[in-house]
Amino acid sequence: MKKYDRRGNPVFYGAQGAIDGLDRAADMLAAYKADTLGAIDAVIADHPDFALAHAVRAGALATATDKAFEDEALKSLTAAEALAAKTNEREGLHIAACRAWLDGDLAKGVELWGKASMLYPRDLTALQFAHAGDFFLGYAHMLRDRVARVLPQWDRSVPGYGFVHGMYAFGLEESGDYAAAEEHGRQAVEINAEDGWAVHAVAHVLEMQGRTKEGVTYLANSAAGWEPGSGFAYHLWWHKALFHLDTNDAKAALKLFDEKVSAGGFGQALELIDGSALLWRLQLLGHDVGKRWDDLVEKWESRVDHGYYVFNDVNAMMAFAATSNVAAQNKLIASVRKAANGKGTNAMMSREVGLPACEGFAAFGRGEYAKAVDLLLPVRGKANRYGGSHAQRDMFSWTLTEAAIRAGDRALADAFVAERLASKPESPVNRAWAQRTEKLTRKQAA
Repeated sequence: MKKYDRRGNPVFYGAQGAIDGLDRAADMLAAYKADTLGAIDAVIADHPDFALAHAVRAGALATATDKAFEDEALKSLTAAEALAAKTNEREGLHIAACRAWLDGDLAKGVELWGKASMLYPRDLTALQFAHAGDFFLGYAHMLRDRVARVLPQWDRSVPGYGFVHGMYAFGLEESGDYAAAEEHGRQAVEINAEDGWAVHAVAHVLEMQGRTKEGVTYLANSAAGWEPGSGFAYHLWWHKALFHLDTNDAKAALKLFDEKVSAGGFGQALELIDGSALLWRLQLLGHDVGKRWDDLVEKWESRVDHGYYVFNDVNAMMAFAATSNVAAQNKLIASVRKAANGKGTNAMMSREVGLPACEGFAAFGRGEYAKAVDLLLPVRGKANRYGGSHAQRDMFSWTLTEAAIRAGDRALADAFVAERLASKPESPVNRAWAQRTEKLTRKQAA
């Protein structure tokens, strides 16, 4: 007898209890709950022959983009592949997508999850994995369009409806449609206050529009819904820290780093990225961050020789450059150069963006500001090719602006400041850069 999950997707495995358990785990995954893997593991413990459960576990670990999780992801994928005879078309696509991703062809993996979501438009997990992959690949319009493809097949009667709107909201934001993004994001949060990704989409809108005070208030007021049991809270607190930083409240940003962003002990690469990105911005603005880099550097050093995902490598370089850790810088650059000469998606990312970016941040750390500009400026316009969001890639603009000022290049500094003021004219950070540039101009003209 054919079985179905609670969203109407066909499931080959015959135990309804196992299917229901995986459905609950899928909801937790969509809400970025910290104990999602535990929920999947509980299903597998009772139903070791449930191929889809193994494939979903593999996908969750693979899309964390952390080399430290690769062995576990491969273990789950191997178990799923061994059970391939006991799967249907949808489940086979999940397995094939994981295999492509873990073999280094991230784009193929995303397209296979995307195909599953088109053939089975209420497959929430396939949609989420494809959406995550679009993010890691920097496919801004696909973050929107891949969700738009399936949205007509969802309504409020389908469990998880709000999560789909949250994903759509983020895709709209990354595509520049801020009004629609905010509308869909707030709608998703109204449906489910625990939807951290939808809250995240709204936070990005407020960030991109320079609505910093609103951003602080919004994240503070919504935290009771998304923070408890969340594996994503550190990133939303990072966004709140950015809002504080943009109002020149470095003390509040550092407090959030200490109490929230670093609360998980930087156990995964995604947390390390936020830690590096926040401390780098603080240090660029001249704030003393004390010994806060120490734990980040230690954790990054265990990951720099893998050539796994270059977005991580660039954020690691910020930690090494900020602390003048030359040995780690050299090791990392050698790893990225090796990756750039290899095959797969990460090789392209490393060649196009990662290697010059790492070298550029290293040059900035050495005080070679003109060289940093020469290395970073050509890659900034194509930085989307190595993934991340507009807000995350803004570190290029921050660094270029500061480097131009420190290099005494008034033409470039004026250009970078004008660009920043055009998008965020009320930003105290941008205005401070403008004042420094004006002083530089007057000084050179004297």
